[in-house]
Amino acid sequence: MTLNNLKDLLLTIGLPVFHYFAANQTGPYIVWAEDGEGDAVHADGRKVERAITGTIDYFTKTENDPVVKQIEDVLDSDDGISWYLNSVQYEQDTGYIHFEWVWEVDGSGQV
Repeated sequence: MTLNNLKDLLLTIGLPVFHYFAANQTGPYIVWAEDGEGDAVHADGRKVERAITGTIDYFTKTENDPVVKQIEDVLDSDDGISWYLNSVQYEQDTGYIHFEWVWEVDGSGQV
C-alpha cells in the first residue's frame, strides 16, 4: 500500500479528507498524516525494509457515529495496512469527538 492508496481508501467513505490539517472545517471530517518510520530491517549495512507510520483522525459531533465503523471497515479491507484505535477524546473548545487511529504501511519505495 502506498500513501496515495491510503488517501484513496479514506475518500471512499464520502467525507472530506485532508492531509496534515483541515482549516475552518465544519461538519464531520477526516485528517490523515504520516509521522515517522516504524520498524526497519537492515542487512549488509543498509536498510532493506521499512514501515511508515501515521495517524488517521476523525472529527464528529455525532455520538455513536456509524462512520467510525466505516473507517475501521475500510482499513480492514486492505491487507497492506495495520492499525489500531489509539484514543477517543472530547474536544471541549470545538465540541468535536476526536477519534485517532495509528496505522503502519510498508514503506518500500515511498517518499
